[in-house]
Parts: sequence; structure tokens; C-alpha cells
Amino acid sequence: MTRAFEGGKLVVASHNPGKVREIADLLAPFGIETVSAGDLGLDEPEETGDTFRANAELKALAAAKAANLPALADDSGLCVNALGGAPGIYSARWAGPNKDFVFAMEKLRRGMLEAGLIDTSAWFICGLALAWPDGHVEYFEGRVDGELTWPPRGEKGFGYDPVFIPQGFDTTFGEMEPQAKHDMSHRAHAFRQLVDACFTR
Repeated sequence: MTRAFEGGKLVVASHNPGKVREIADLLAPFGIETVSAGDLGLDEPEETGDTFRANAELKALAAAKAANLPALADDSGLCVNALGGAPGIYSARWAGPNKDFVFAMEKLRRGMLEAGLIDTSAWFICGLALAWPDGHVEYFEGRVDGELTWPPRGEKGFGYDPVFIPQGFDTTFGEMEPQAKHDMSHRAHAFRQLVDACFTR
């Protein structure tokens, strides 16, 4: 049986300011007080899983146990058809220790050039894990499909947003206003499932 979140403070198990901000915005309508793992000084656990689910659950459990509070972790990434689904779970690691996504997008562009740039289809996956200090975890996953474009466009998102155009749109995630992205992104799809299962307005 799905466990409901009973309110109070929730740890966002991330050190990525853009991701923390986006998750906090999505949780705001529910009156949930959020605090990031970075603000609490929690260490980032090594992502040893081989799926989005494994890594999201690993991060959520580590934060929940360290903070003794429920914790929400997101493991998300960009999957490119021409690259066999890469970078996938390694999306953040492509940006290196300094989280340089300009470098990561250039690495992606070079990989696409080597692949011939014929197939530019790609998709974002977001795995969300909500964990409690006692070890219970709920997991939800969202996906949005689209196409890659160069040069990068827009500065409103984060990560690979400036090179991703979702299906049915002609603007990149990086060009979209935050609310427009919140309405249809991979994270939004996962959040709707999470909210329906665990939160009440």
C-alpha cells in the first residue's frame, strides 16, 4: 500500500540549485517546507546504481536517514537515440566535477556529429523516490520525448535544457518560462504520479 506524506519538512536530496528550485516550485502548492541536502551539509552519496530508479532510491534513502526526515530524490537524465540511450544515468557525470553543462552539451554535440546527426530524437527521464528514515520508499517515473538542436538556446533552464525541444513545441526547455516547463516536463509527469499517490492539497 502506498504511504502518504503526512506533512512537515521534506529534504530535497540534491546539491543542484536548479533542480532544488524546480522541485521546490512543484511542491509549493502543497504548503510543504523544503530544505536541500546541500543546505543541511549532507554528503552526496556515490551513484552506484545502473538505473534511474536505483540511483533515485539510493539518494533519497541516504538523505532521509542522515537528516531523520522524509526525503525526495530525483535521478534524471537525457537519453539520445543515436547514442544508444547515452548519456542516460551518466548525464550529470558528463558535466564533470564542476557541473559544467556547456562542456557536457559540447561533448553531446561531438558524439552526435560522429553518429552523423541523422537521428536527433531524444528523451528525458525523471525518476522520483520519496523515502522515510525507516527505509520505506515510493518510486515514480516520468518521460518526455523530443529532439536535439544546436546551438544551445535559452538560459531559463539548467543542464541540457538549452539543446532539447519537447515534442509539439518549437522552443527549447532553456527558452521556456519555468511554469510552462513545469506543466509538461519529465519531472512534471513524475510529480503528478507522486502527488496523486502521496500528497493531498
